[in-house]
Amino acid sequence: MRQYSPDFTPPWKRQQPAPEVPAEPGLVVEEAGTGFCGAVIRCEAGTVTLEDRFGKHRAFPLQPRGFLLEGRPVTLVRPPSAGAPAVPARTVSGSVAVPGARARVARAGRIYVEGRHDAELVEKVWGDDLRIEGVVVEYLEGVDDLPAIVDAFGPAPGARLGVLVDHLLPGTKESRIAASVTGPDTLVVGHPYIDVWEAVKPSSVGIAAWPRVPRGQDWKTGVCRGLGWPENTGAAWARILSCVHSYKDLEPALLGRVEELIDFVTA
Repeated sequence: MRQYSPDFTPPWKRQQPAPEVPAEPGLVVEEAGTGFCGAVIRCEAGTVTLEDRFGKHRAFPLQPRGFLLEGRPVTLVRPPSAGAPAVPARTVSGSVAVPGARARVARAGRIYVEGRHDAELVEKVWGDDLRIEGVVVEYLEGVDDLPAIVDAFGPAPGARLGVLVDHLLPGTKESRIAASVTGPDTLVVGHPYIDVWEAVKPSSVGIAAWPRVPRGQDWKTGVCRGLGWPENTGAAWARILSCVHSYKDLEPALLGRVEELIDFVTA
């Protein structure tokens, strides 16, 4: 008579070994036990350190089936190149780059900005982050219609609305409109500049400062005149945008507000 071990498990019931994946710098995984998601920044004997999108670091042991890669269990192993701490690649916004990441299905939440130039600047610097987070950016063509837009959008806990406004200073028309629509699921923030052009550092554009434009003149046309550029605002913006290579080319007053909106919409 054929004898079977008491702990015999049919092959189809055995847990399949998870594939081994080298813990290369920049690889984004989720730790199976805690749900912490981040990019590998270094792998040492027995441990791997991850950094999430907020810059928080956590070290975890290298153990079988200890991580999820695109939702599937994997076993991280120390790569051959893991001799020294590695610096992960960064996106234009300064976030940890996610090699090969696919765009997430768009969230119900949205970020609105005031004009096309604002949208193009946000896309150039934060585009990779926004696609991974599934956040769509649209533009308003002015802030006057914001109350009607917010009402039509219908912000809710699962569909938050963030709005970036130019020249948002106390006592201005913009501040009064912003106050009228702000709520638990609507966040309106702004920068102090007359136009988003000014949020680009003058040194990045190769000028000493943005010209002062007298009241009553079109600001963008006045800037072109003050800099001795042709009075073609479309060409001027293309020139300015081409000088933006990373978040370091932008003023902190804009950087902080856009990051705040992304966090609000994705919370």
